[in-house]
Amino acid sequence: MSAAPQTLPDDPGLLKAMVLAERAESERLRQIIKELQRHRFGRRAESLPEDQLLLGLEEAEQVEAACLAEVEETTPTERARAGRRRTNRGALPAHLPRIERVVDVESTICPCCSGALHRIGEDVSERLDIVPAQFRVIVVRRPKYACRACEEVVLQAPAPARLIEGGLPTDGTVAQVLVSKYADHLPLYRQAQILARQGVMLDRSTLADWVGRAAFLLRPVHERLLAVLKTSGKLFADETTAPVLDPGRGRTKTGQLWAYARDDRPWGGTDPPGVAYVYAPDRRAERPIAHLAGFRGVLQVDGYGGYKVLAERGEVRLAFCWSHVRRRFYELAQAGPAPIASEALARIAALYKIEGEIRGRSAEERRAVRQARSRILVEAFEPWLREKLAIVSQKSKLADAIRYALSRWTGLSRFLDDGRVEIDSNVVERSIRPLALTRKNALFAGSDGGAEHWAVLASLIETCKLIGVEPQAYLADVITRIVAGHPNSLLDELLPWTYPATPALKAVA
Repeated sequence: MSAAPQTLPDDPGLLKAMVLAERAESERLRQIIKELQRHRFGRRAESLPEDQLLLGLEEAEQVEAACLAEVEETTPTERARAGRRRTNRGALPAHLPRIERVVDVESTICPCCSGALHRIGEDVSERLDIVPAQFRVIVVRRPKYACRACEEVVLQAPAPARLIEGGLPTDGTVAQVLVSKYADHLPLYRQAQILARQGVMLDRSTLADWVGRAAFLLRPVHERLLAVLKTSGKLFADETTAPVLDPGRGRTKTGQLWAYARDDRPWGGTDPPGVAYVYAPDRRAERPIAHLAGFRGVLQVDGYGGYKVLAERGEVRLAFCWSHVRRRFYELAQAGPAPIASEALARIAALYKIEGEIRGRSAEERRAVRQARSRILVEAFEPWLREKLAIVSQKSKLADAIRYALSRWTGLSRFLDDGRVEIDSNVVERSIRPLALTRKNALFAGSDGGAEHWAVLASLIETCKLIGVEPQAYLADVITRIVAGHPNSLLDELLPWTYPATPALKAVA
């Protein structure tokens, strides 16, 4: 039996309302389709990260170098000019060992008068040389001593403590495996292949055993790192997915790696920056409540609603992220002509311009400038958003973007009254990126325990990178000291910021 044809209402006003509703729904669906197309085929971010831009320039630079080499080969004048161009390439680090090679003349007899030549100076040039990773075997000999008069007396020095009793690796070797996996994002099977090229045949499961034992040993340091961060008056928080193998179902499940970061450098704070990751099997609001137990202060976060439950307990004040607000309007402006979204972006850009001018000043100075210049912009922005919300379709993506901002306005305005608060949570989002790289290369963690190890080791490595401490040397020293019996009451001595920083490392962190 066929359905009866739908009859249109006789009321012109009702008919007009239905048409407008259909148009609004159609526009909303078009916006969703454009967003999905851009997500699938376009750029994933508002702007490409610097490393991605440099990656795109590498091919052009290679072609340019090849062309220059061809010209230099055929033109002596151009070859001399190229030599002058390459003289200002920076100095090689002073700590690298120097191996000197003297390139001397064949004879010190003057080719003109046959007299003796005397040295009047020299030209010195330095070139960077790389020796492939060299493996060596540490042979530990423990002599035994006996007394000729007392037959039962035999003395021998005790064996040095090891992370893995009877195992092959030194603490430095284990540290190198950890850094390669969690800082350089090399899965263990790839590390096993690299070792095999040097004739060192180690199974991936052996490397996994080293990582697991090191993570267990370093858990108290990780816990202490998180505890110290929670004594701060302000933290950043964010979370990202962590695919974990679920053997019972034959597939992966989605866990969460929560990141809690401190970085007071933008306002001249004296506490060193750091980040601690904590794994949880889900994203429930109870997780950050448990992780941040004892924390009192400002927590700067994205729009995830679970943090509101934490704030309702009264000990935490939330500061929200203007970058997330901007992102929603940016997506609309990129999809096509959008005057309201473009105007919102211009207003947010004015706030960021002020922030760029006061970055690095004291908290008091930042607050004073914000009160004088930013507050008027924020106070004018809110009624403008409410005005535009009243005239746009409530089902549109633009209305969603406006409601997202208005529902978080108190937290978005928090930075005006506190110079310690940033305008966005980009600090912790940058700390999330290394996890995403490791996740991309390793695909998933083998278990909940493996994901917890990931959190422990990544916390220490990323904190080292934040402060310019070389992570391999740090981990090797900490492992050695704990194995040798370092007391838990002195764990603060093992935190990354108690180690000397290497300034050159901050540029590559």
